[in-house]
Amino acid sequence: MTVNMLRDRVGELLRTYPPATTDPAAFHRAQFDAGLAWVHFPEGLGGLGLSRDLQDVVDSELRAAGAPVNPSSHIGIGVGMAAPTILAFGTPEQRSRYLRPLWLGEEVWCQLFSEPGAGSDLAAVTTRAARDGDDWVVNGQKVWTSSAHVARFAILLARTDPDVPKHRGLSYFVLDMSAPGVEVRPLRQITGEAEFNEVFLTDVRVPDTARLGEVGDGWKVANATLSSERVAIGGDQAHREAGMISKVAALWREHPEVRSAALHDRVMERWVAAEVFRLMGARLRQRLATGAPGFEGAAMKVMFADLAQSISLLELELDPDGALRYDDWTLVRPASVDFLGRGPGYRYLRAKGNSIEGGTSEVLRNIVAERVLGLPGEARVDKDVPWKKVPR
Repeated sequence: MTVNMLRDRVGELLRTYPPATTDPAAFHRAQFDAGLAWVHFPEGLGGLGLSRDLQDVVDSELRAAGAPVNPSSHIGIGVGMAAPTILAFGTPEQRSRYLRPLWLGEEVWCQLFSEPGAGSDLAAVTTRAARDGDDWVVNGQKVWTSSAHVARFAILLARTDPDVPKHRGLSYFVLDMSAPGVEVRPLRQITGEAEFNEVFLTDVRVPDTARLGEVGDGWKVANATLSSERVAIGGDQAHREAGMISKVAALWREHPEVRSAALHDRVMERWVAAEVFRLMGARLRQRLATGAPGFEGAAMKVMFADLAQSISLLELELDPDGALRYDDWTLVRPASVDFLGRGPGYRYLRAKGNSIEGGTSEVLRNIVAERVLGLPGEARVDKDVPWKKVPR
């Protein structure tokens, strides 16, 4: 299919479902069924089997016509992590069942990976899944789970074989969050919100038909999810001076009284770093068009965390009055994070989590060092030891 043919397909969608008079939900259903949701997905699953970069053509045409924004942009775990994993490892039945409502935002997803004793060392998870006929019985605890309080499904990493080394004894499941035995508790953060949760799993039954990948291949499947997650966090398309740097740039332009030579150097250094990050994201999206995400996402995730924390601190220095105020400490449980819709104090505090969530910056630096730069790996004394024999 040529670019002109793709534009014709978008034009047909817009003529049949005029954005000004069509219900947004109906428009998005038609967009998915026309293969214009994610054009690199197969036909029948919201795509056309085309190159990934052609989605930019579709999105540009839709924006120019005033088409409604897909609600899935606010449900990043489903679109950014679950969907690529289901596409890569799911059965035809799983793809047909989950992908359409996921993209439409009709079903929210969360990620049950991290545990109190298995965060940076994700392969050390202790949540167990024991086979019982056609089901698996799951027991354990997960933590730092975004959107668990509104999620319909979860991607779950659990230990299915304690007799082999930790990386080889894991399996990967889709968990129904409404199943008996699933308990979600809020975790209040330094921001005052309870955006994260801890999830307790007590004798939760998961059918074997909800498994993604082979038994014991959970680490392989989870790594594919994590690669997609880091791309989703670090590789969004953005225009120049988008995101948190926009707040600093506006303060610098609008308040000359706070300017100094030292601050000028720091503002320029962060502005340039933000622009480098944006251009790296553009290059990453070009590489994605030719294949699956690589380790570039890990490097961009580290940069994203560093930028968010340093820029939010700089914003407080440029706005000292704002630094002394906080807009709202009310305990709420938001379904998504809005960095730009809150005050500078919120941005500064919330950015502290950016170097933890989606893989800690320390672990991601190890990944870049070992797998990209080829530096010697750290000693891992438990690598070939059966999980049940590792001291804990």
